Amino acid sequence: MENIKKLVVFAFVVGVIQLINAQKQPNIILLFSDDAGYADFGFQGSKVMITPNLDKLASESVKFTQGYVSASVCGPSRAGLMTGRYQQHFGFEENNVPGYMSKVSAYDGPNMGIPLSETTMGNYMKNLGYQTAFYGKWHLGGADKFHPTKRGFDEFYGFRGGARSYFAYLNTPEEELNKLERGFGNFKEHDGYLTDRLAEEAIDFMKRNKKKPFFIFLSFNAVHTPMDATKEDLAKFPELTGKRQEVAAMTLGLDRACGKVLEELKRLGLEDDTLVVFSNDNGGPTDKNASINLPLSGTKSNHLEGGIRVPFLMKWPGRIKENTKYNYPISTLDLLPTFYEVGGGKASDLKNIDGVNIIPFVQGIKKERPHKELFWRLGVRAAFRDGDWKLIRYSDRPAELYNIEDDVSEKHNLAVYYPDRVKQMFKKLYLWELTLERPAWLLQKKFEKVDIDRMDRYRN
Repeated sequence: MENIKKLVVFAFVVGVIQLINAQKQPNIILLFSDDAGYADFGFQGSKVMITPNLDKLASESVKFTQGYVSASVCGPSRAGLMTGRYQQHFGFEENNVPGYMSKVSAYDGPNMGIPLSETTMGNYMKNLGYQTAFYGKWHLGGADKFHPTKRGFDEFYGFRGGARSYFAYLNTPEEELNKLERGFGNFKEHDGYLTDRLAEEAIDFMKRNKKKPFFIFLSFNAVHTPMDATKEDLAKFPELTGKRQEVAAMTLGLDRACGKVLEELKRLGLEDDTLVVFSNDNGGPTDKNASINLPLSGTKSNHLEGGIRVPFLMKWPGRIKENTKYNYPISTLDLLPTFYEVGGGKASDLKNIDGVNIIPFVQGIKKERPHKELFWRLGVRAAFRDGDWKLIRYSDRPAELYNIEDDVSEKHNLAVYYPDRVKQMFKKLYLWELTLERPAWLLQKKFEKVDIDRMDRYRN
């Protein structure tokens, strides 16, 4: 009888421990690159780039073969990710801020950002009890009211704008929003190479918060211009020249930084309790940084697949099967609801979002597509994904229709063969547009031509 009692007590204790562990909030780390090419990682098939750390992460992750962003340029893409909503719902049209906007806008540069009425990813995670940190490129509003520490992040080390040198500025930069800042208003340039420095900041945060659930948004500016690389990294690619050598060296630096974070996570004994995501903000701008998006057509700033489909990995030991692929379309809009529900939040708390928690889909609990429809828009230009069909609307030519499942490179325009489908998809696109706010600012027309010319130049 005594032995039976002991066994019952033991079973009860084990059950309680398992329940506690099951309910423990996992740490969450989002590793986010900038302007990287779709094909510019080893795990994406590159034979040139040296990315051993991200390749290892890919082998331990689910790889999303159809991972999308909500915009083909940096700022709007981040706005969608940060809110879980199509950014056009709050007037953040697919235009970068500031510098590219028309003077007819009612907002000046720093006051272009995510409206304060919107709840951010930082807000949601902080409300769940997470320690939150944002490192690197913000690009979601330069005015003080938009500062990361006022949008749900406990700590910030980075710059408010969209691009800056990877080395310390000797003098005050022309663009004030790109000064390096710690916390709120403490501006001081860094030592060394910025990509490495951002990783070191994230590592320090992990060490200080290892006994608490934490959320880190590590928003690298690599491999966005300017093309800054260290001599040591450049030397690893003697067979390359020009921008291609520079982007390879910068990608090596990005991989090294990610590797440092992942290695420290393991050293701290937190690897099994951490959800890690790696992705990128939009397609690579091939003309600017020599990035490669093949086999996809298009580049950053247009709605061909090369502008909106990105590398996308997710690792969660014991919950997501490693070294697998998920082939249905998902979006960075899904990250907010995924993180929130993984962190213990209720889906009903999330109001008016467009993303979904993708964990049940990856685990096979839900068999259907996470999204039957996905939308993109920049002024007149727009795209609509309906199942495997994709409609692209232009300002200077007839619409195009592709079956993405059969034609990922978008070589065969089928619009003339399926006029009824084109008409139907136009109607659905228009109905979606009726739910949007008017753009809070407009793109200067000269940049519209740049985008179209870039698209035409980089058709696969």
